[in-house]
Amino acid sequence: MIEFNHVSKVYPNGVKALDDVSLQIEQGEFVGIIGLSGAGKSTLIRTVNKMIDTTEGTLTVNGVDVSSLKGKALRKFRRKIGMVFQSFNLVTRTSVINNVLSAKVADMSLFRTLLGLYSKKDKIEALEALDKVGILDKAYTRADQLSGGQMQRVALARTLAQNPEIILADEPVASLDPVMADVVMEDFQRINKEMNITVIINIHHVDLALQYTNRIIGIQAGKIVYDGPVSGVNDEVLRMIYGRELKDDELMKEKKDA
Repeated sequence: MIEFNHVSKVYPNGVKALDDVSLQIEQGEFVGIIGLSGAGKSTLIRTVNKMIDTTEGTLTVNGVDVSSLKGKALRKFRRKIGMVFQSFNLVTRTSVINNVLSAKVADMSLFRTLLGLYSKKDKIEALEALDKVGILDKAYTRADQLSGGQMQRVALARTLAQNPEIILADEPVASLDPVMADVVMEDFQRINKEMNITVIINIHHVDLALQYTNRIIGIQAGKIVYDGPVSGVNDEVLRMIYGRELKDDELMKEKKDA
């Protein structure tokens, strides 16, 4: 379980990105975080694995006080939390399977890492991860020969190779076309359901959040203004989150302005 208890984050420039946030996320939930740009969505996600430190309050993950972690303890903690970014973060000049295998580096000696000496078990798990996102046939293709959607699926496979309990996704479909955005969101949904992995997605596409996740957290100016099931999101809730009513065409294109 992830528990925020009166958490705030103030950046050095005085911007209050999170303002007295309290919420709980249970294991196995699929949560979509929506709100305007600068509302605090990315900050909220990145505090979970301590990419960003909190300023006030307490944040615990499975009973562990995240703020207390550092060094080796923090690195060990992060192994159970996968992270998927908008920009894929792949090494494009090497193969897809090598990108997925990079998830195993944290558990390897420097000697094995430098020589790329992955175990048979590591390679099997990497191939299984690629199979789970439907691109096993691309295992030995160079990453720079893939489409954007395929690259994001490789990034997701790399995260799965960590055997995570939680996956954090920061705008994972923002740079994809509508067709591939659906494909990637379907991957997240299937992984969540079949593997009981908690998935938390910061997403601009409101329509995709409503279609694929089962819980919506709406943020405005660092405050949680909605936290509930997808079925509870209506025009009034959207006005509360965005300060205005979104039209149907805006829901389909919600990416840049929201």
